[in-house]
Amino acid sequence: MATSAPTSTPHTHPETAHEVLLEFPDNRLLIDLCGEYDRNIAEIEQKLGVQILRRGNLLSVVGEEGAREQAAAVLTALYDRLETGRSVEHADVDRELRMEQSEAADAGGQMEMFSGGKVEIKTRKKLVEPRTDAQKAYVKALYEHELAFGIGPAGTGKTYLAVAVGVSMFITGQVDKIILCRPAVEAGERLGFLPGTQEEKVDPYMQPLYDALNDFLPGKQLAKLKEEKTIEIAPLAFMRGRTLSNAFVVLDEAQNATTMQMKMFLTRLGEGSRMVITGDRSQVDLPRGVPSGLADAERLLKSIPKISFNYFTARDVVRHPLVAAIIEAYDADTPAG
Repeated sequence: MATSAPTSTPHTHPETAHEVLLEFPDNRLLIDLCGEYDRNIAEIEQKLGVQILRRGNLLSVVGEEGAREQAAAVLTALYDRLETGRSVEHADVDRELRMEQSEAADAGGQMEMFSGGKVEIKTRKKLVEPRTDAQKAYVKALYEHELAFGIGPAGTGKTYLAVAVGVSMFITGQVDKIILCRPAVEAGERLGFLPGTQEEKVDPYMQPLYDALNDFLPGKQLAKLKEEKTIEIAPLAFMRGRTLSNAFVVLDEAQNATTMQMKMFLTRLGEGSRMVITGDRSQVDLPRGVPSGLADAERLLKSIPKISFNYFTARDVVRHPLVAAIIEAYDADTPAG
């Protein structure tokens, strides 16, 4: 069968009763798609119960109709990723499999949140790509709303994507500074007894925010911006009494803020600022009997149209594939209600 010039997506040949044929224009990318010792192919076969055979630059997917269509969609998505110069790792295969399976279970899945498909956040060091539909919806909300909440389990990119958007808005001049904060819950009254300066005492609680910034900005530039207070990383308590104008402000681990702390933080919002609150309702470290400010904010503010609430589940986990399985196991063991 004659084929046209290579395109950015593989060509699907007419299928037989139990087979889908996918033609991949670039044989080198096909090798990367299959993975070392065909491990990516083996993973897809095992998870979806199909058989995938290679015939030159063709892949034949054999199996039940629904399963082979899912496998073809996963292979196509991974090949598209390679076409844009990105790599395909085990976590990418696992993510595409989970997304495809969840979309099939949802009878069509969520609508594409951005017309045009690919979404990327530009920072100084890298392009950041929201990978799941929930992440794309979240990023869209961060650009469209002055106040946005990201709620869900660990590893779903809530904080990472928020910091990436903040850096992108900063380098394009949409905001003048970046302010990142967390409640230093475990320190409590003992903070004063720890050795070192105030910054040295709270730094361990802020480390995840430093890690995210280091991914997006060169070290020397980040150090200079911190010295100039253009980028601030501080405990939540340091926000009291301030008005945060023309800034991109992130409150991380918001489930560990009390109701009064959350109200204090939310009312810091000033002209020209964006505010993002991220948290995981399943990891509250507040003393027993102290209500979470995140839960109260969700209850009180959800009806306000200009405030967005975005939710993540285990299917949005982009860390090690085991993290999603761990979250799902714990969720399944949590009593209803």
